[in-house]
Amino acid sequence: MPYNNLQEFIAELEKNNELRRIKVKLSPELELTEIADRVCKKNGPALLFENIKGYNIPVLMNTFGSEKRMKLALSTDNLKSISERILEFLDRKTTLGFFDKIKMIPEMKFIADAFPKEVKDAPGQEIIVEKPSFNLSPIIKCWPKDGGKYITLPLVFTVDPETGIQNCGIYRMQIYDEITAGMHWHIHKDGAQHYRKYEAMNKRMPVSVVIGTDPVVTFCGALPVPEGIDEMLVAGLIRGQGVKLVKSKTNDILVPAEAEIIFEGYIEPFERRLEGPFGDHTGFYSLEGNFPVFHLECITHRKNPIYQATVVGRPPMEDCYIGSAIEQLFLPIIQKQLPEIVDMHMPFAGVFHNLVLISINKNYPGQARKVMHAIWGMGQAMFSKVIIVVDNPANIRDYNEVCWKVLNNIDPERDMEFVKGPLDELNYASSQPLYGSKVGIDATRKFKEEGFTRQLPDEIKMNKDTIEKINQLWTQLGL
Repeated sequence: MPYNNLQEFIAELEKNNELRRIKVKLSPELELTEIADRVCKKNGPALLFENIKGYNIPVLMNTFGSEKRMKLALSTDNLKSISERILEFLDRKTTLGFFDKIKMIPEMKFIADAFPKEVKDAPGQEIIVEKPSFNLSPIIKCWPKDGGKYITLPLVFTVDPETGIQNCGIYRMQIYDEITAGMHWHIHKDGAQHYRKYEAMNKRMPVSVVIGTDPVVTFCGALPVPEGIDEMLVAGLIRGQGVKLVKSKTNDILVPAEAEIIFEGYIEPFERRLEGPFGDHTGFYSLEGNFPVFHLECITHRKNPIYQATVVGRPPMEDCYIGSAIEQLFLPIIQKQLPEIVDMHMPFAGVFHNLVLISINKNYPGQARKVMHAIWGMGQAMFSKVIIVVDNPANIRDYNEVCWKVLNNIDPERDMEFVKGPLDELNYASSQPLYGSKVGIDATRKFKEEGFTRQLPDEIKMNKDTIEKINQLWTQLGL
């Protein structure tokens, strides 16, 4: 059964010895980051800080910071089974063409069951704060040169004013004062797209921000799902049970009923304020920039809430394990479109958008380049700065093997293809923001049609008989 809320997941983590309760009094400024950073880099447990200086609300960090905890979060040892459910939904959605009719098809009960369920009463609205203020929550300052305190793991809910479809994304929020915060929407994100539509209409945009949900809902806030698909439906598909949603107190946005804390407010059209710097997942400070401003109107929370936060910085960090799960979840979906792909991997050091390693079954000339361009055309994969394609078999998670094969197989002038296109907003190396060059490296063995007419050397391998004989003698060798 899926977890109903964050506190049920905390109990499961504790049951599996994956949680440590920290009772030492600590400041939310820098100290929690230093502890969480050290623990995450040692592949340590989730941390529940129970004694925060100046607050009576505990802080949960490093919730997802290991492969084991990601599997516990998603209640599975087999992400492929989740991918298959999402694939079936996407296929049926494409075939039917009418999203709303899915619920009416009897054989699609698992999808009907996955749809969000609106409820009237919600634990996340048990307490309504009479005088809302960000200062009531133990919001953390992560790194010394950060522009201020940041909400680092908010689920930001918005509605497309044209279609009425909701979106949920994770966008950091810098606290300016008791009732205003910066909303760090990257230009390519759905939340930013909704905001541009509100600006075109010259209308105030309602926004609800949720802190602390069941782990699948939080995970889905980070998923790069296709535009127009509600992340809460995807959460229902993963959970096998629809997410309970409740209407916000000051707007019509539906938010998870089991949330720990809910901030409700609005963003005015054309209002901007300087946001940043912020110690980001690149391992460097992202620079200052002008971003929209969130105005706080209402706070609700459950009795005895827990404030959930994360810290990003030089990898590996907690977000790396979220990214790894996303990578595994979406591989079968990508293979559906590009069946020649055997495996795809984004090393932690590549911070998601800097390096993609791909192994393929190569059957014709130019196939590696075809794969590169297809990846650059897929949603957020368009930000991939470097794509390297190698032949199967190759263990692309063994970086020594990757380097060995790539450096032996490439002729740099022939096998590197430079293109220009959109770049991630956090890419600081390009000559200008948001746009610049990317490179694909074809490290597959070349066909004669690709201009290679020399003889290919064989890879050095021991013969089978010798391997088996030495295997039998191995214990006698004392090695």
